[in-house]
Order: sequence, then C-alpha cells, then structure tokens
Amino acid sequence: MDAMRDPAGGPPGGVLERLFALRAHGTTVRTELLAGLTTFLTMAYIVFINPSILADAGMPKGAVFVATCLIAAFASALMGFLANYPIALAPGMGLNAYFAYVVVLQLGYTWQAALGAVFISGVCFLVVTLTGLRSLIVDGIPRSMRIAITVGIGLFLAIIALRNAGVVAASPATFVTLGDLHKPSTALAVAGFILVAALSIRKVKGALLIGILTVTTLSFVVAGNSFQGVVSWPPSIAPTLFALDLSGALSAGLLNIVLVLFLVELFDATGTLMGVASRAGLLREGPNPRLDRALMADSGAIFAGALLGTSSTTAYLESASGVEAGGRTGLTALTVAVLFLACLFFAPLAGSVPPYATAPALFYVACLMLHDLVNLDWDDLTEVIPACVTAVLMPFTYSIANGVAFGFITYAALKLLTGRARGVKPVVWVIAAVFLYKFIESGFGH
Repeated sequence: MDAMRDPAGGPPGGVLERLFALRAHGTTVRTELLAGLTTFLTMAYIVFINPSILADAGMPKGAVFVATCLIAAFASALMGFLANYPIALAPGMGLNAYFAYVVVLQLGYTWQAALGAVFISGVCFLVVTLTGLRSLIVDGIPRSMRIAITVGIGLFLAIIALRNAGVVAASPATFVTLGDLHKPSTALAVAGFILVAALSIRKVKGALLIGILTVTTLSFVVAGNSFQGVVSWPPSIAPTLFALDLSGALSAGLLNIVLVLFLVELFDATGTLMGVASRAGLLREGPNPRLDRALMADSGAIFAGALLGTSSTTAYLESASGVEAGGRTGLTALTVAVLFLACLFFAPLAGSVPPYATAPALFYVACLMLHDLVNLDWDDLTEVIPACVTAVLMPFTYSIANGVAFGFITYAALKLLTGRARGVKPVVWVIAAVFLYKFIESGFGH
C-alpha cells in the first residue's frame, strides 16, 4: 500500500499533483506548504512598510494596505500557476521609496500621476518581455551599472530609514547630523535594528517581522503610541482603485521617471527571478519556457498593482528562504498568496505601526544591498567610477533617477574619452543620451 501512495501526501494524480507536478520535482505538499510559510514570514514586513511609505506621499494608508495584500496575493498566485515557480512577489522596496519621497514629495507630482507612471513602465516591461527585447536590454547594460543601481538603492533606503528612526536629522551647518538619541522612538528604533540583525544572524525565521512587531509593542508602553486593535474587516480600497492618472503620467516631465522605473524593475525582477530559480535547480540550458512565463507573470504584476493602487511589484529575493526550506513548485508561491489574503484582516495592527518601527527592518535590508560592491572590478576605473557615481548620488541627491542618470552619462563619457567606446553596447548610448537630453532640457534642474 505504501508503494501506491503519492509522495506529495495524497492519492496519485490528485489536483495538486496535476497542477504543480510535485513528484517530478521531488517534493511533497507538506514541504511546499512549509516553504511557503517560510517565504511569507521573511517578506510579511512589506504589509507594514509599504503603506507607511506611500502614506507619506499622501495616499490613504488603509487602501494602500489592502492594495499591498491583494497584489502580493495575485502576483504570487499568478507566478505559481503560470510558471510553477516557488517565487513570491509584492511591492518592491526602494521603488516605493522613490515613488513617495522623490516623485511625489520632491518633484511635486500627484500620487495619481505617479501611479500612472508605474502603469506605463509596467506596460513597457510587458512589451519588452513578450517581444524578447528584455534579454537584449539586460545583456546590454554593463554589470557594474547593475551592481551600482542595487547598491545605490540600498544607500537611498538607508538614509530614509535613519531619518524615520530619528538617528539622523537636518542641520543648517552640515546638512545632516546626529539626531536626538534620548527620544524614546529613536532608542526603540536603534534597539529594534540590533534585534533584527541578531535574529537574522542566528537565522531566525521572520526576523524582520519580529523586529517590527516588537518595536510596535514597546511603542505603546514607552513612546505614547495609540493602539488601534488587531483584527477587523479590511478597509475600502476605493480611494486608490483605478485612481491612476495616465494623462498626467504622459506629461514630458515624467518621461525620465518612467525610464528609471523601467530600468530598476528590469534588473531587479530579472536578477531575482534567475537567481532564485537557479538556486532551486529550475534553470536549464537552452530554451526555458517556464522562465519566460515567470517573466510574463512579474511583468503583468506591475501594472496590475498600479491599478489597485501601489508602487511597482517585483519578485522577492526572500523567496530564496522558501527554496532553502525545500520549495520547488508553484504551490510554495500559492501558499504565500493565501497568507497575504489572510493579512487583509489585520489592517488595525498595520495602522498602529509607526515609521520608527519599520525603520530597523528598512535599514537592515539596506545593509544587505551593499554586499554587491565586492563584485565590482576595482582594477577597471572606467567601470568603478560610474558605478560609484551612481550609488553615491542616489542618497546625496535624494533621487534614484539622478543617480542612474549621472551614472550612465559618466559611463558613456569615460568609455568614449579613454578609447573604449567599441566595447559599449548600443543600449548604454541610448540611455545616456536620453538622460543627457533631459538634463539639458531642464537646465540640469528637477
């Protein structure tokens, strides 16, 4: 009788077996469910951080919370059913900060127009995926610039986290200075970061989530935070649903914003998808239709998220934790989707989380994103200098777009002036020319 049992834990030819080919991937229902839970715990912090960041741009926090949960559930389920990959998706870190603090607060566009820009970038993303141009663009961008964009976003997240925590503050003499460490909220944020880092080093599942909830709990006791409850019916998504402003997004001023969104989405999603799939042993030489379907799933998730009312959605590197736990099929991603739907009923808890409670997790993610610096070829200054320009200018100009723009312009100029132009792919010249034109047109202002 044992020989007749499906190793997936059910009868041979069951629904889950037919949908996800569990036996062919050497996995079971129990393993996939545990892998999904593991992935969810490592990325559930986004349901607290994303509404908090986008609320700073004037978006209704409750509606963004619902949009975050819904797009994470939809996109993860789409990935599971369409590509059968154990990869979860949700609104991406870095891009949500760019959306709120640069596009809306710094450049002065409405959040509706910013959602329109996200939608257009998602459509462009889907077009280049369906036409096969995606691989050509990715191959054409220098590796050093891809590294620089990731590192720069990490630095950008770091300065936002430190500001939200109160660790850094504005100074008329030095621009930034040390904040008031005696404030209860700042002290809690510092302690929360140490807790998150320690738990992560000890490989505790859900370390970031534990850190956020711990600081939030203590904030009621020592920082005067008000408790709003834990469970309720989900808030209305109506304030953000289909609220995007496409006509505003098509204005000339948002062209470079769409380009930056597109480039970051391109590198972030493609790199994450291929990295996690490779770790799971799902990439093969030659044609790979499952990877193509995975790329389509993450492309479609971007403009679907814009319709719901959130910033760009992308594949999450935290999916690697589920792979390490044994996840090999789309059932892992589907499990994550179900858990995000369950989060819809915890809106009061999400509303009680102050910015300084999410800052430790944000700063920890930023620290991890600096790791890629070691992969630069430090002996080739024509690669290193543009990469450093890109990464450093993002936090110091408080703009991901400025960092990317100056990085590509510097890269093209150095290659041209040092006689190495022949080794530069055409896509680099095009991107550098677009950014240079935008700067000239705007007089090198915003």
